[in-house]
Amino acid sequence: MINEDAAQLDMKAASADYRKLFALYQGLDTLNALVNRSATKGISSLELTQLSKRFSSGLTEIGSWMSSSDFEAIRMVQGTSKTTSKTTAAVPRDSARSITGPIHEGSIDTPVAAFEGDTRFSITIKVPVGLTSSQTTAVPIDLADMGSTPRTLDNVLTHINGKLEAAGFQTHLGREQIKAEAKTIQVNGKPVTLPAGPDKWALAIRGTSTETVGFTAPDTSDAVYVVQSSGAAGVAQLLKFQSDVGTAAQPTGGGIGETQWVAGRLSQEALPGGAKDVRASAVGPDGSLWVVANVTAGPDSQPIKGVQDVALMKYDSAGRLVSTRTLGAASTASGFAIAVDANGDVAVAGSVTGALNTSTTDAGKTGDVAGVADSFVTVFDKDAQELWSQRRGARAADEATSVSFGADGTVYIGGRAQSAVTGAAAVGGWDGYVQAFKAGEPYPTAGIVAKATATTQFGTSSDDSVDAMTVDGSNLYTAGVENGHAVVRHFTLDAAGAPTLASTRDLGTISGEIGGLSVSGGKVILTGTSRDSGLSAGGVTTAHSGGKDVFVATLSSDLAAAPSDRMTWYGGSGDDSAADVKVHDGKVWITGVADRDPAADQDDPTRGYLVRLDPLSGAVEYERTWSGDDDQARPLTLAVASGGASVLDRLGLPAGEIDQSDSKRLIDATSLRVGDRFYISPADGGRSVSVTIAAKDTLATLARKIEVASNGKLKVTVASEGGTVTGKDGGGVNTTTGGFQRLSIVARDGNAGAVLTSGEPGRDALAGLGLSPGYIGATIGDDITRTFGLDLPASLRIGDATLAKTAGERIQAAMKAVRDAYRALDPATKAAGASSGPVPAYLSNQLANYQAALARLGG
Repeated sequence: MINEDAAQLDMKAASADYRKLFALYQGLDTLNALVNRSATKGISSLELTQLSKRFSSGLTEIGSWMSSSDFEAIRMVQGTSKTTSKTTAAVPRDSARSITGPIHEGSIDTPVAAFEGDTRFSITIKVPVGLTSSQTTAVPIDLADMGSTPRTLDNVLTHINGKLEAAGFQTHLGREQIKAEAKTIQVNGKPVTLPAGPDKWALAIRGTSTETVGFTAPDTSDAVYVVQSSGAAGVAQLLKFQSDVGTAAQPTGGGIGETQWVAGRLSQEALPGGAKDVRASAVGPDGSLWVVANVTAGPDSQPIKGVQDVALMKYDSAGRLVSTRTLGAASTASGFAIAVDANGDVAVAGSVTGALNTSTTDAGKTGDVAGVADSFVTVFDKDAQELWSQRRGARAADEATSVSFGADGTVYIGGRAQSAVTGAAAVGGWDGYVQAFKAGEPYPTAGIVAKATATTQFGTSSDDSVDAMTVDGSNLYTAGVENGHAVVRHFTLDAAGAPTLASTRDLGTISGEIGGLSVSGGKVILTGTSRDSGLSAGGVTTAHSGGKDVFVATLSSDLAAAPSDRMTWYGGSGDDSAADVKVHDGKVWITGVADRDPAADQDDPTRGYLVRLDPLSGAVEYERTWSGDDDQARPLTLAVASGGASVLDRLGLPAGEIDQSDSKRLIDATSLRVGDRFYISPADGGRSVSVTIAAKDTLATLARKIEVASNGKLKVTVASEGGTVTGKDGGGVNTTTGGFQRLSIVARDGNAGAVLTSGEPGRDALAGLGLSPGYIGATIGDDITRTFGLDLPASLRIGDATLAKTAGERIQAAMKAVRDAYRALDPATKAAGASSGPVPAYLSNQLANYQAALARLGG
């Protein structure tokens, strides 16, 4: 891509800088040609793949050349040239202040609908007692004690705060105003600005550093969380429903700002922008909801390294985002499955393409040069801090589609592979596989490292898969489509957790997908969708209705055919989907798209549904259907929480303790991983020094590392930003009550500072920090070398039209930077301050040659 010797110059005895700039420009021009070719109409997918590979390797080559090339009169960097650089990655500050979603709209002098009726709950306050213990006090709140006093915001808050003060606590509740703003919408392709509506009001819980606040309610019901894609734009939303199991009063209407309300729904919240392809969710033992999503752009405070990453998001029972953790993949990762154990640990599984730094001591595959997808599994503790991560795979593509915890802490993943997984043998085509992992003792520098302890691979000579998996004591079950048949497999687990195949059940041809697999009441319950293709599993309780229907098959635990086996079908005459399935207290909960015309276009209306079935009788016990914005509702996942619904939901208050702090470790708060690094070199050339991320690093410790690595040339401070309250589509508020902290980097004393260079693929810390590689320091001054930044990210791609457009714009800007650098070498510029008189012949010739060369650069 870059060949300095191939640069043909018109200028005799041209300086090395001229030759380097010509070589760099020609390399960029070649990249630009690849971009233009990739945008050609009708180009084949094979050629596009080849162009993408060449583009990526060429971009890497340019980056390597830039980092090793020394210019004499100017400074060129692949990244940017700035006097000050700030990380976009940020760490939240602790705060004892928390804001609910809006619970009232309009004047504060009018009664609040959310306070009507039987409104009873308790506020719990936990205070430390000594160094190692604490004491929790419950302060009961019953709004009936207010008598005939109108239940306005201020009246209710006065009543509640009086109870807290009488109990001797400093914690109190207040109100937070959410100012209404004008909104612009598109009508017939034209923007129309709607006037601002009434202001909204939320509750503000103001605690102290020594008082941990929580909430409980006396009457509860089960709650069901559904994540859906809503509207033509596919906005991801979190819906919360109240089941008919329990004693809590049923909701009578939607919350402030909610749309498309349906009876039984408690709340509607929007997931962060950039979240897509939500494929799994689960409820923890503390009632928290965990959601796995693919993200193409991290949150504003948490940039991702590659094109797509996997995010684990934790929500409290009120639908407020508590924390977000990203995998830290350098290229592309997808999350497919989640499991939560009784201790609250969370396992996430999926696939990753490109580099992923799993640990500094693990000898397993890191994927530094991997061009195909590999399976991964990552385990977090109940506070969303990563415990360990493993990437394992076959030589060809593979992916983990299921994950489960064993009784002894062993983590099992199931999926499919196109070749032999390490420790097993391939059968043919895509094979199903199960792999067991066991965590070892922590390493001093790398933390916990898990090892694969057992692997089994199975299937037919055709394409097979594991689409669902569950562990019940010493038994492990898988379900998948094998050569077009729905097949359930039963494995027994030995003392070490290794699986051995015990039995197999072929349910016949399936014309659809496997949805879920569970064990309840001694029965194996398999769920999915299929047309009437001959799929069978015993007595039919409810017949197939037409199109693609949902099925629930109830089988014996040993998979042998038994008189108690049942097959239940659910659906209308059109196509029904089973996006997700959960078995809770022996009942089957299913969500998906209801009764859709098989001939309908992709943009035609779709309705979501939530249903609870008795798997033995086939009876439908609970059923809801709803539309979405733009008549588009597409449920993606569901999770069931025992006793998760109460009066607290209409007050916007979370059940349990409020999280007042989050981890300050960079590997938790950002997409950084242990071992990620970048390099700092002197501004005027010299040896570069690496800055490597350690497990315990915070913003403060990283700031010190950067200053030391720059030999004191850079000054790094931790800058704080205030908290904000931002309105959110769907009725909630995205609140950062304590604000954020970021790193701010400047050259010490305003002098030439240093150059930041990205780390290797899979280990680059700059991307995870949201820092641009390049020069940080003064840009003007008598003794300051002029610096030109290409601002050419190493993550540029040309795989589709949008990516190619972005890449083309960045390359054109980089080519302009080269032309600007060339002008800085103009002899006329150097001679501008010379004395008057005739121009020397050598300078006239040099100017003429310069103009000819500049013309060749398109300048």
